[in-house]
Amino acid sequence: MREGPGPEESEPGSEAPCAGSCHAQRVLQTLNAYRRSGTLTDVVLRAGGRDFPCHRAALSAGSAYFRSLFAAGRPERGPALGPAVPVVPVAPDAPGAGPAGAAAALAVVLDYVYGAGVRLRAEDEAAAVLALAERLGVAGLREACARFLEGRLRAANSLALRRVAAAFSLTSLAERCGRVLRQAFAEVARHADFLELGPDEVAALLADPALGVAREEAVFEAAMRWVRHDAPGRRGQLRRLLEHVRLPLLAPAYFLEKVEADELLQACGECRPLLLEARACFILGREAGALRARPRRFMDLAEVIVVIGGCDRKGLLKLPFADAYHPESRRWTPLPSLPGYTRSEFAACALRNDIYVSGGHINSRDVWMFSSHLHTWIKVASLHKGRWRHKMAVLQGQLFAVGGFDGLRRLRSVERYDPFSNTWAAAAPLPEAVSSAAVAPCAGQLYVIGGAGQDGVSTDKVQCFDPKEDRWSLRAPAPFSQRCLEAVSIEDTIYVVGGLMSRIFTYDPSTDVWEEAAVLPSPVESCGVTVCDGKVHVVGGRDDHGESTDRVFTFDPSSGQVEAQPSLQRCTSSHGCVTIVQSLGR
Repeated sequence: MREGPGPEESEPGSEAPCAGSCHAQRVLQTLNAYRRSGTLTDVVLRAGGRDFPCHRAALSAGSAYFRSLFAAGRPERGPALGPAVPVVPVAPDAPGAGPAGAAAALAVVLDYVYGAGVRLRAEDEAAAVLALAERLGVAGLREACARFLEGRLRAANSLALRRVAAAFSLTSLAERCGRVLRQAFAEVARHADFLELGPDEVAALLADPALGVAREEAVFEAAMRWVRHDAPGRRGQLRRLLEHVRLPLLAPAYFLEKVEADELLQACGECRPLLLEARACFILGREAGALRARPRRFMDLAEVIVVIGGCDRKGLLKLPFADAYHPESRRWTPLPSLPGYTRSEFAACALRNDIYVSGGHINSRDVWMFSSHLHTWIKVASLHKGRWRHKMAVLQGQLFAVGGFDGLRRLRSVERYDPFSNTWAAAAPLPEAVSSAAVAPCAGQLYVIGGAGQDGVSTDKVQCFDPKEDRWSLRAPAPFSQRCLEAVSIEDTIYVVGGLMSRIFTYDPSTDVWEEAAVLPSPVESCGVTVCDGKVHVVGGRDDHGESTDRVFTFDPSSGQVEAQPSLQRCTSSHGCVTIVQSLGR
């Protein structure tokens, strides 16, 4: 009994799955053989001095250009095949645009139209085929050329292929070129294509924060190589390009020998402020928080947030931990704990990439420094006056310990620390004593905002210290009266958070104006606040129930957005929180 048709039979009206496609393929193969032998051809195409006999029907089926051309009745038929149809050439400056290239490109297009696939051998050929296919309206060949070019993408040809991607709106190829340019920038910059870029293109590359360089020296050398390729015509671009080189990240010896001694830079008066900025960073550290002092995303160095000690969730235990957090990799690295640690509400700040911690209990004069180079804590000169609930900030390469509480009264006293001599000296006292205030340097001056006054009542006072005059003055009061505040500055603007406020406020010293910048998801006080990657990081703190939290938020001044970040390893408040640069290999 037969259960179904045999191998040579089929049900009425049914076909094998590949019958239609196989038949169509055989027809195309036959037509292509006819084309190659000149059998039944009825039109001749000409490109690069070479003739290609073809079939109008096949060309019309595969090309919008020829479909329109032949439907309009052109060219006129002659007694045989008629005059040859000239194929519209690609642009004269396109890759493979010469006579031989035009003929080779047309041969590939015709193979594709006749179903013989795509055979490409080089990037120039693929670009010429792509250009011709676009002109002739051959659908499908665009994707085949794009895939071929993506497969041939290397550092050496990434700039050339990026131009092709831009010319033909090949999004995927453009993205891949961008990744290769960033990841292999040092190699890309050594090729001739880099030297032929326009100034806008070079500036955009140098400005990329994700440039894949281990050291900034490679960026400086690329910029100078481009300028020297045509020094008379390009020296005017030197300042513009150097703005995107992060000179403070260069090795100091390299800066002295290769940058300041460079004849082109010495002759460029416009570049001098950039050189002075770098020199100041070498001497004073990264206190200005300038973009040029921040490592690029994939350098051997990276900005990390260091969280030091603090109180546990209920505020009963003093935490001994110190940990560094790399926001890009979201990885925590433990650091040595502070020796003899039994403190909270201490002051912490970073000076010349080292971390300083002072106070931490009533009348404490102790000051410890974490050496990022030696990876250890070192005790340095003690404060003259024991203080608690005070703040420290860096101004002109020196530490300032401001205000606080000694167990009996709030303090007006201010001390400054010289790291070169390891000594503390008295500075001009505050106009009004405060503790738990926000303190931040900005635009060359020091600002003390809010805090608890001598009577224990929170204040809205803003006290400003001018180091040149060694004098304090009062500025416009804050739109709040709070204590347990924190403040940081970015590009001459101060950002204030904490005090159980659910808002971030900004203060512009140049205009003496306060504004509301953003709303936090919940109020917080005694939190850690630091700047990393150009964003304000709000780390931990106490909530409105008096419990420590592990929540972290970032505020981006460029977008005005507040975003939640991965939580801390543990709940903490009244802790130290600073940003330093660390080797990723440590």
